Amino acid sequence: MEETSKNGHLGNSAMKAGMDRKTARRYIKAGKLPSEMKTPRAWRTRRDAFAEDWPAVTTMLAKMPALEAQTILDLLEVKHPGRYNVSHLRTLQRRIHRWKAQMGPDREVWFTQAHRPGEAAQTDFTSTTELGVTLAGQVFVHLLCVTVLPYSNWQWATACQSESVSALRRGVQSALFQLGRVPYFHQTDHSTAATHQISRDAKDRTFNEEYASIMRHFGMQPRTTAVGAKEQNGDVEAANGALKRRLEQALLARGSHDFLDQNEYESFIAQIVRKANAARGPRVAEDLMAMKPLVVDCLPEYSEMIAYVASTSIIRVKSCAYSVSSRLIGQNVRVRLFDHRIEVYFADTLQLACERLRDKQVRVDYRHVIWSLVRKPGAFARYVYRDEMFPTIAFRKAYDDIQAAKPGIKGDVEYLRILHLAASASESDVDDALISQLASGVHVTADATRAIALKAGPQISPPDISMPAVDLTVYDSLLTQVAS
Repeated sequence: MEETSKNGHLGNSAMKAGMDRKTARRYIKAGKLPSEMKTPRAWRTRRDAFAEDWPAVTTMLAKMPALEAQTILDLLEVKHPGRYNVSHLRTLQRRIHRWKAQMGPDREVWFTQAHRPGEAAQTDFTSTTELGVTLAGQVFVHLLCVTVLPYSNWQWATACQSESVSALRRGVQSALFQLGRVPYFHQTDHSTAATHQISRDAKDRTFNEEYASIMRHFGMQPRTTAVGAKEQNGDVEAANGALKRRLEQALLARGSHDFLDQNEYESFIAQIVRKANAARGPRVAEDLMAMKPLVVDCLPEYSEMIAYVASTSIIRVKSCAYSVSSRLIGQNVRVRLFDHRIEVYFADTLQLACERLRDKQVRVDYRHVIWSLVRKPGAFARYVYRDEMFPTIAFRKAYDDIQAAKPGIKGDVEYLRILHLAASASESDVDDALISQLASGVHVTADATRAIALKAGPQISPPDISMPAVDLTVYDSLLTQVAS
């Protein structure tokens, strides 16, 4: 049509438009575009396979909108054997999709919210299994505690072992001290780190006292999302995925997923997060201007509890068992629970520091109980924590070898002598001695282990110490100066 209006030649115009003269003449005569000349098709090209059962299908959908096409097709096949098969599934899916769009129930509408500068911070935990991070070659199973400012999308993250109050405390205050300012609200989902179970008298979950005290300390109002409505924490939920993608790319660029320890790994996270936050400068400045200044001190990153040392030399901490020195039996000790470690104190003196256990795990150090066990060797065979008495694979193999030569309590006595040697001298030297005996093919004995271990150990000779003569003239001169 455009070419015809220019030159008036139908043949040349049709050739330039890439169509036949007759087709071009039809469009010119009608004065319409090809798309305008199409008429809706009012006939079917094939028989409707669901014509007889479609009213029953719509009745089922009206009553139960969640029914899927596959389920409905299975019901129809049972009702009318041989009438339907798997080839009808796609047709039924299209029909149901079209029916729901035209006649189905109203769907939930999401309302985009306008965030205000400095109003709130959102905190959430996210799993990091896909990152494959290791510490000193060991798989580091952990979560990230992520805090986000919804207005500017400024974020901060710390590594943690679980969704505990201590992890939440550490993550939130780490973010606040990075900002140097405090928002008016702090929002979380309904994790047990922040809330208790639903109370009988209230429809909503109540805040844990420990979490509430953290909020009071920093002057923030706590609030939560509705139960099951994690989209209300949408900003931090979206930030979780974006952060993990950044970390994954940075790990690939680094060429290694292994770190020396957790401190090095968290420094790596901080570097990535700071780089991302730098691009949000103007909106972050607006957030900071609207927030309150941070005027309080940093909270301890641990909670404390009192534990009683039982006659088994064991303390129970959050359903997990830890051994301590037998000298503390019958005493109450103070336990500091960090997110990834615990510390045990008695009379303000550190007695034990170790990795924090999870899920009813047990940590019994043979050094704490071996002195009693060698006096009661008969208890070893059915000792509840006997598996903890094999510090390395070599000790386990040595015990089996000893039992093959001296079955029963005699073998237990022989092994306990070796374990006593490891506690008294050097475990690594004893381990090497056991490996040497196992490799030689001879049965392991306590005497041979002692001979090899003590020979392999460093030969320390006492230092030559000369005692200087005591000179009191300096003290006499001091007395003379005082007298004068």
